[in-house]
Amino acid sequence: MSYEIRNMIIDDGFAGEEAVTADFFQNNKEYSVTFNKADLEVINSWMFEEETSLPANLSDEMIESLRNEVRKRI
Repeated sequence: MSYEIRNMIIDDGFAGEEAVTADFFQNNKEYSVTFNKADLEVINSWMFEEETSLPANLSDEMIESLRNEVRKRI
C-alpha cells in the first residue's frame, strides 16, 4: 500500500477533544483523515477531487496503516 502523508495537524480544540488530522496522497488523489487522538478512532475522512470534497471510502487496511503511521509520529 503506497501513500504519502503530506501534512499532519494535532488539534486540541476539535469538538472538545484532541484530534489528529493526516492529509495524504494515494493514486494521485488527495485525502484527509481525522482521528481521535486518545484512541485513534476515525472521526471523519474526505477525498478531495478538483474543487469538491467527498466522504472517503477507505479500506480497513488503509485506515490501520494510517493509524500506525500517525501513532509513530505523535
